[in-house]
Amino acid sequence: MKDVELKLISELMKNSRRSDRELAKVLGVSQPTVSRAIKKLEKEGIIKEYTMIPDFRKLGISLFVVTFVKHAKQVDSKDLDELRKMGIERARQENSPETIMAERGIGLGYGSVILSYERDYSSYLELVGRLKKFQHLDLGNIQSFLVDLNDTVHYRPLTFATLAKYISDSKNTRY
Repeated sequence: MKDVELKLISELMKNSRRSDRELAKVLGVSQPTVSRAIKKLEKEGIIKEYTMIPDFRKLGISLFVVTFVKHAKQVDSKDLDELRKMGIERARQENSPETIMAERGIGLGYGSVILSYERDYSSYLELVGRLKKFQHLDLGNIQSFLVDLNDTVHYRPLTFATLAKYISDSKNTRY
């Protein structure tokens, strides 16, 4: 990947609302170069979406939750497809867009991790209740780490600026 593409990705991660002209100025290239690079990165699937990060507290969300779950049995691709379909359907039915990521993985003796934003502790308990409906999970092994977003002191709040800096530093990339 070209250096200018990495720097462009970094700049877009910092602020994806900037115009191609503004980005060109920052990168020291022409506006058509930026436009072509963006189209190329989108086509290749490197740029998947453009988004922003709101102040979740002002939206009535007070908790960020990391939940670890164990599976009751080995999950194969058929089970995984079934779990995904059930999760999507439950989210539609229960109007629960708070879950932002649910993935299988390895670590700490668990097989999956779920990242979610919750309105309050009651909302979190509803999440745990929804998880208990999945027969593939070991219900005795659901552990969560709750972050109080109303806490006034945060070590490092959610942002992509640090990751953007890392990406733009070509010494740290292996493309």
